[in-house]
Amino acid sequence: MAEIVGFPETFAAALAEVAPVLDERVRRLLLGAGARQLGRGGIKLIAAATGAAADTVGKGAAELEAVIVADRRVRAPGAGRKPAEHHDPGLWPALDALVDPETRGDPMSRLRWTTKSTVKLADELTAQGHRVGPDTVARLLKNHDYSLQGNAKTIEGKQHPDRDAQFRYLNDQVSAFLTAGLPVISVDTKKKENVGAYKNGGREYQPKGQPVATNTYDFIGEGGKAVPYGVYDVGTNTGWVNVGTDADTGMFAVESIRRWWTTIGSLAYPGATRLLITADGGGSNGSRLRLWKTQLAELAAQTGLQITVCHLPPGTSKWNKIEHVCPERNLTTM
Repeated sequence: MAEIVGFPETFAAALAEVAPVLDERVRRLLLGAGARQLGRGGIKLIAAATGAAADTVGKGAAELEAVIVADRRVRAPGAGRKPAEHHDPGLWPALDALVDPETRGDPMSRLRWTTKSTVKLADELTAQGHRVGPDTVARLLKNHDYSLQGNAKTIEGKQHPDRDAQFRYLNDQVSAFLTAGLPVISVDTKKKENVGAYKNGGREYQPKGQPVATNTYDFIGEGGKAVPYGVYDVGTNTGWVNVGTDADTGMFAVESIRRWWTTIGSLAYPGATRLLITADGGGSNGSRLRLWKTQLAELAAQTGLQITVCHLPPGTSKWNKIEHVCPERNLTTM
């Protein structure tokens, strides 16, 4: 009995010496081994001498009793502290609301990145009542397909001081139309192609020594030049391309939109009275092109639609939705 009386204190002193190099599982097993050496009442004695919880000592003893499996696992599956979003379900919606209007990237792959740093996002979330740090913000963004990327060539020309406000306005307009169930389209002229036997990039399998013959020069032939004009429906995430052989003019641009509305848009939005168009500031749908405006007025009078046009600021055409998502199929030739 005298040995038992002194054992817990001696065991606690020895455990304290090696504690810095023990993980929680090994420490738990050692506590359990000490309790098993003492026998009945050993769990309470070891817990009191070492300051460990009686449940921890008991769990270690039970694991030894059941025979240890050397799987190098420290904790049981699912053990450990729960993530922040488990205790705060509103954390991710709050973070998503902060970064969504600022999001850039390819909307097809959903690989996105944000211009705000994790430190600033964490500060804004904390101010809203969601106490998180930059590491938690970075983990949440990664789990929701955001990526941390290096510098990219995204600034074209002089940066306007109201650029953020301009894009916020565009985002608000699109959101309002979509919420009301109204059509929102992004339009632009796609890459023009010569019609005929012209050389294109890429390779394909052919019998050896029998490549497909093409014209030596890229002069425009009798087939002319194909001008594809794309219309991307933001609400339904579908694209439509109208291909013509005329010049890329404001009349051609509006005629493409008219054909989209007649064949697809009016069927998808039977009760719509308004239409929002987002477009670049130049080209056949340029903000200063009078023909584009007069033809849109004729289209509005013909269809009864109230048409609103939002032009992207200069130097930001790459953020036009259609640049990323308009498919090269469903072609209709004028």
